[in-house]
Amino acid sequence: MKRHFYLFLIFMLFVSCEEEVVETVDFRQEMRDFVINISTYAKNYDPGFLIIPQNGNELFTISGDTSGNISEEYLQSIDGVGREDLFYGYSEDNIPTPDLQNQIMRGFLNMAKERNKVILVTDYCNTIQRVNTSYENNAANGYISFAADERELNTIPDYPEEPYNVNEDQITSLSQASNFLYLLNMENYETKEEYIEAIEGTNYDLLITDLFFHDGTSFTQEEVARLRNKENGGTRILLCYLSIGEAEDYRYYWHPDWNSSRPEWMSQENPFWEGNYHIQYWNESWKDIIYGDEHSYIARIIEAGFDGAYLDCIDGFEFFE
Repeated sequence: MKRHFYLFLIFMLFVSCEEEVVETVDFRQEMRDFVINISTYAKNYDPGFLIIPQNGNELFTISGDTSGNISEEYLQSIDGVGREDLFYGYSEDNIPTPDLQNQIMRGFLNMAKERNKVILVTDYCNTIQRVNTSYENNAANGYISFAADERELNTIPDYPEEPYNVNEDQITSLSQASNFLYLLNMENYETKEEYIEAIEGTNYDLLITDLFFHDGTSFTQEEVARLRNKENGGTRILLCYLSIGEAEDYRYYWHPDWNSSRPEWMSQENPFWEGNYHIQYWNESWKDIIYGDEHSYIARIIEAGFDGAYLDCIDGFEFFE
């Protein structure tokens, strides 16, 4: 009985110590620092490389609300801002985002816009009326937008037939883009060639896609160069998707033994996305995977010829909070 009591005390001390360690972590600042360090590394490698975080816009201010003091260092480290569900998709695809949430999100986005950051909005809607409304509302606010007809981002929408504000320009900087395509899941294409030809047949100014095809092979420099070509003779900007707030079990960095024994910095699986795991993004082991040397994810993206990285799961701090 006494032994059980002492074991209980030891257990409670262990839990207390763990909680104390977790509570000393400033989850939001750790994410800010993570993005800042990724940007610093990438721009030392390639000064023109673009860094665009998606969501997690609360990081713009120290307090996390629109009236707080702005984190200038964080905003200076990024070139643009991504935002999902601004007008459609917050609670459900094809459903208007509640006015209060829309207002809060636009408050943050306008902070970045006032500092000359390009705003890329992805709404999830598929009826003609709502697609039109999405493009019109975003344009009225000075944002570039994409109306995704599938949450899985696995299609090139049939409507509109041409991208909003289509043009024949040679797009060489983020500020020149008037529209974009977010095509992340390539499951509907049997081969890389089929996928590349589909992209070459569009006139979007900017493409957000993955470094890897669904068979696990990465796109070569030559293949990435082809993705840059618009059908009408213009060229586009290429951004590569990269999740920095979650680990994905289908990526090259995944160790087979993690399936049975995950590292201490990897937490539970995201219940909404199978194979995605919350991670302690402030851990050095995870940072080493994302940036730091020629074997890192960011280095691979730059080497492949992409113009920038579109960083996802920035709002991973919410899980730990």
